[in-house]
Amino acid sequence: MLEFTWPYVFLALPLPLLIYRILAPAPRQDAALYVPFFSVLSRLQSDSENLSSGRLLNLICCTLIWLLVVLAASRPQWLGDPVQLPSTGRDLMLAVDISGSMEAQDMVIGNRQASRIDVVKAVVGDFVERREGDRLGLILFAAHAYIQAPLTFDRETVGILLEEADIGIIEESATAIGDAIGLAVIHLRTRPENSRVLILLTDGVNNAGAVSPEQAGQLARIEKIKIYTIGIGADQIVQRTFFGARAINPSAELDEQVLTRIAEATGGRYFRARDVNDLVEIYEELDRLETIEQDEQTYRPTRVLFYWPLGASLLISFMLVLVSVPWLSLAGKARLEGYAEEDATTGTHA
Repeated sequence: MLEFTWPYVFLALPLPLLIYRILAPAPRQDAALYVPFFSVLSRLQSDSENLSSGRLLNLICCTLIWLLVVLAASRPQWLGDPVQLPSTGRDLMLAVDISGSMEAQDMVIGNRQASRIDVVKAVVGDFVERREGDRLGLILFAAHAYIQAPLTFDRETVGILLEEADIGIIEESATAIGDAIGLAVIHLRTRPENSRVLILLTDGVNNAGAVSPEQAGQLARIEKIKIYTIGIGADQIVQRTFFGARAINPSAELDEQVLTRIAEATGGRYFRARDVNDLVEIYEELDRLETIEQDEQTYRPTRVLFYWPLGASLLISFMLVLVSVPWLSLAGKARLEGYAEEDATTGTHA
């Protein structure tokens, strides 16, 4: 649909005509004068009568130029079809532990041993794919915490970045849970209230970073950020040694108490994922987070068009000057000189 940003500019269309009508013409002074080259002027007058069609063309071109300039000044633009923006959902930040302990192979996928990080990539990647309408962000943390993907509607990119997260890209000897929560608070606190969610997944205890999990949790509570914490890792695996099989707890370092306190203080929940099925069920439950209804938002793609009439007016002006001014003036001067020489020869007087 064609639309004019400043339609009131069209009020200037009759301006040249008003100026022509209102302003008084220049006074004409008649005086008796002996003109020795009267015949020359008579011939020029007859030639100018032949050029009346040229003056009409000039008038048409000038009128067209004025119309195009006014049209360009009104800033025409073409509005495309309305496009609806996502209007429901949450601002959801995912914080994933990629410390060295996430390489522990105490999970099973399809009757084969799998590491914790491989299971997380599979389950969380499917969760990301289902969160249509949410703004998703990704934080990776080990000894330090980093934003891998800021909040975005581009779920595909978030999924790719999660899949490419490998153990070792961050110093893996420690786990900075508090820093991960603090980083999420920084990025979520400017978002609308009641839509700020952090899902934090870890298999260890906070033993690095500048902020403790409790301090970061208090900041999240103040900023009204809901935190869901997930502790991942099996409770027991059988380890075979030279002296026989023995059961060990690979999740002995998991600090469930701290994770529970953080979640409850912010209005969230703590989940325990001991195997793949537990993790799938947890993310299915998280997938049912209540969405927030917002006002429907649409936008219409806009394409400005003012440069077309402006360019056309400049082109016509250039052609008018090129055709009218140089060549006609030179031709008239040459004719005037020729008539003067002819008059001098014949001795014609007025």
